[in-house]
Amino acid sequence: MLDYKHHNTMKPFVRRLLGAVISAAVLYSCASVGRLEGGSIDEEPPRFVTSSPLPGALHNKKSKISIEFDEFIKLEKANEKVVISPPQVQQPEIKANGKRVVVNLQDTLKANTTYTIDFADAIQDNNEGNPMESFTYTFSTGAELDSMAIAGTLLDASNLEPVKGVLVGLHANLADSAFTTLPFDRVGRTDSRGRFSIRGVAPGKYRIYALMDADQNFKFSQPTETIAFNDSIIIPSMEERTRQDTLWRDSLTIDTIVERRYTHFLPDDVLLRSFKEKTFSQRLMKTERLTPEKFSFYFTAPADSLPLMKGLNFDEKDAFVIEQTTGRNDTIHYWIKDSLLYQQDTLRMSLTYLYTDTLNQLVPRTDTLRMVSKVSWKKLQDKKQEEKEKAEKEKKKRRKKGEEEPEPTPFLAMDVYAPSAMDVYDYITLSFTEPIASFSDTALHVRQKVDTLWQDVPFDFMRDSLDLKRYNLYADWKPGESYAFEVDSTAFHGLYGLFTDKVKKEFTVKKLEEYGQIFFNITGADSLAFVELLDAQDKVVRTVPVVEGKADFYYLNPGKYGARLINDTNGNGVWDTGDYATKRQPEMVYYYPQVLEFKANFDLIQDWNVKEKPLDKQKPDELKKQKPDEDKKKKNSRNNRNNSNRNSGRGYSY
Repeated sequence: MLDYKHHNTMKPFVRRLLGAVISAAVLYSCASVGRLEGGSIDEEPPRFVTSSPLPGALHNKKSKISIEFDEFIKLEKANEKVVISPPQVQQPEIKANGKRVVVNLQDTLKANTTYTIDFADAIQDNNEGNPMESFTYTFSTGAELDSMAIAGTLLDASNLEPVKGVLVGLHANLADSAFTTLPFDRVGRTDSRGRFSIRGVAPGKYRIYALMDADQNFKFSQPTETIAFNDSIIIPSMEERTRQDTLWRDSLTIDTIVERRYTHFLPDDVLLRSFKEKTFSQRLMKTERLTPEKFSFYFTAPADSLPLMKGLNFDEKDAFVIEQTTGRNDTIHYWIKDSLLYQQDTLRMSLTYLYTDTLNQLVPRTDTLRMVSKVSWKKLQDKKQEEKEKAEKEKKKRRKKGEEEPEPTPFLAMDVYAPSAMDVYDYITLSFTEPIASFSDTALHVRQKVDTLWQDVPFDFMRDSLDLKRYNLYADWKPGESYAFEVDSTAFHGLYGLFTDKVKKEFTVKKLEEYGQIFFNITGADSLAFVELLDAQDKVVRTVPVVEGKADFYYLNPGKYGARLINDTNGNGVWDTGDYATKRQPEMVYYYPQVLEFKANFDLIQDWNVKEKPLDKQKPDELKKQKPDEDKKKKNSRNNRNNSNRNSGRGYSY
């Protein structure tokens, strides 16, 4: 009895003691973690489980689609990446909800139509962000499911850059007007490589277009929209092909290689070249007068002649020095000569210029303008007076301390370009902040050092053809020789009274062995063509015409160079864009498929067949600014291939 009693009294005590020990152990383990050993990183993308309606459903009437996956998911940039065909005028609702993606189509479903929702890589797992590649869901409102596909590449016509995020659409209506009046029948969107695919296409004949759809109406309705069109009619088809798939025993060991038959859709190599049409809508875009001495007009397009100005509170005759910065009359600066005129805070004038009316015709238009200076002449003079008085006070202080210095003379600012290592083909440039009223070319001197003596050399000096505030000096430089360029004081007299100070620059012309040369032997180009030599940033270094199949570049500094050739159809020496109304494609551009690198005193002779490689394979990756998007935590290619058909609501191959 006692034993029994003792046993019953000890039992609760033991339980309490054991509970305390366990609690202490748990608390200790939580408080003394040395290192957390997590599991392996999840690299698997989400997997499709089911959907409502089911993939490939026929006679579907539901506008709400729910797609379920095997894990929690999120959507990345759904508005940019998800493409629905036929295109939806009203923006659909696309949301992630736990393990589901829910799509609400706002447009009324069309009868007997195949719908495809191409998610691209927008669907990702919630934790690691592993993307589901090329996931597409399809259903039909009719008795058939259209399953053909068209694929290709969109490039910028001017530089063969892949163009990302642009709609590519099909029209079953083959009329030229369909592109400008009707929304696309089916659409796709280009990725970072410029690749596109249009799915759910029915058998038939189509026109294909690309469109940077600014107003989101799926048709070319704005002249500033970037477009592309193909001259040929597209006829989709399919063929049976065989591929080899590798089955892996583990991550290092191949189990077996099996052949699989699949359906391949054609065409898969449609090439589109995008461009923006030149807009000739002429209007006065902006006027400004930032300083009293100068005012400017900015037009939206160039004109063949200057506008006609008439002063309303001043006499406009011989009142200005007119500067056309582009040489095309679309930006015009008026430098006021007379000090009494530029001291007026407000200049009133009538301006007659060519204007594009509602019928797209150029007609004369007259505006009355008030050009008010941003900074009044009086305020400028007051500021100058304050600075002068301040300088006088400082001068008196220095005089008392015996530190008097001569007052500095104000000079007209002049920037001299004469590098210490001058290229043999280069020239000296003088740039000013205002027009020059007069100058003396006898005050300019170029001398070559011969032994210990300096000898004058002949030169040509002239104003720049595009900028009236810039002057160029040309001379026949001898490689490896030393030169000095000198400007006497007061050589240049500015429009507003100041003179230039004296300047001296010494330089040495580079030796011939410091240069390299590139000689291209070209085949496949048109009779009129030119080649642009490019630096490593794809910027033009030099341009030469193609003469008898040759384009030669001399006196090149060592480094990396690319090259592109332009078929100059109209012979104007520049690349010209296309025009849809006249069905004119942009001028053809080709890239030399390698970046060339050479050292000093080295010549390269390169054979270049401009049509040897497809356009989308020509531009070297090193020169491309549009780089391919990096895949997020993507497994190796075997997993992507094995998952491709399993993850798709409807499988496609390209």
